Amino acid sequence: MGLDPRSRADAFCARYGLRVPILLAPMAGACPVALSVAVANAGGMGALAALVTPLPGIREWVSAFRTQSAGALQLNTWMPDPPPPRDAAAEARIREFLSSWGVDVPAAAGDARPPDVHEQLDAFVELAPRVVSTIMGLLPDAHVTRLKDRGIDWFATATSLAEARQAVAAGADAIVAQSFEAGGHRGTFDAGAAERHAVGLVALVPRLVDHLDVPVIAAGGIADGRGVAAALALGASAVSIGTAFLRCPEAGTHPVWSAALENLEPEDTMPTRAFTGRLARAVASDYVLAAAAPGAPPPAPYPVQRGLVRPMVEAASAAGDRRRMLMWAGQSAALAKAVPAGDLVREIWRDASMLGLIREVSRPVAT
Repeated sequence: MGLDPRSRADAFCARYGLRVPILLAPMAGACPVALSVAVANAGGMGALAALVTPLPGIREWVSAFRTQSAGALQLNTWMPDPPPPRDAAAEARIREFLSSWGVDVPAAAGDARPPDVHEQLDAFVELAPRVVSTIMGLLPDAHVTRLKDRGIDWFATATSLAEARQAVAAGADAIVAQSFEAGGHRGTFDAGAAERHAVGLVALVPRLVDHLDVPVIAAGGIADGRGVAAALALGASAVSIGTAFLRCPEAGTHPVWSAALENLEPEDTMPTRAFTGRLARAVASDYVLAAAAPGAPPPAPYPVQRGLVRPMVEAASAAGDRRRMLMWAGQSAALAKAVPAGDLVREIWRDASMLGLIREVSRPVAT
């Protein structure tokens, strides 16, 4: 992508009907309709991370979004690994560990499964958003063909050049370059390689841009205009922002989680598998630290670990207990502001524009 930052972002906005090259990062369980509507109506792209959303919920969410916005939308899901092997003795040790955090976890909790991804993808094709995005792997060829036939672009998340090349070869229209600063789950194709794919944004984006012929969307550690301008200067065509929106009123974030993000130091977040079995960056709470301490039982694979931990997570949320709550957070969480999301989009873009890299494109929001 050899264009200057202004032309590159302009071309991306023109393709997707945006006024600003800012995408709401898909965050499972943290992308209510109101947040996506606010981002889209401010000229960016809204998102639903549908991993744990059943089919009726997906359709209801999209219908509500389209009632309130004519803006661009992406629907996102995970590409699943094969069912993991089960180890009853190891799971019993995890359940015993979790009992010290105030919950009794039944053995059947580890049997939990997320909704069927192929049914979700069928629904995505039916609903026809502007973009379908994936994390943790590649879309099957048949689904890529169906998306293309419906005029839906595919954004694939990658954490390395090798993953990005695989995605482009499989038909991806753009690559979301997820750096290690990002909050939430790592998008690494191989679950066991996530710790090794610890590449920061400044190294990852140019590496991908220099070797790909599709747009690169920078994700991770971007929370203000400086981050947007830097990402565009590095060669990105757009940015994906998640943690910065979690304190916005439209996000509906639990008050304890929102308060934890205020002035949060980067080193007070950490990668952990303790909540789901997949590596993800979260606030370094008491539970996260204890799960990483010597003697703690290793987490089970996803989705077994997620099922085992769910009773504790639900109890912590109900009690507002910061020690054991699930609080995803990127390293730039301290930049998150408790302001309306539309105002935040406009502020971020204004500040990025003042740095002289790009102007706002005067195009209508996509229908």
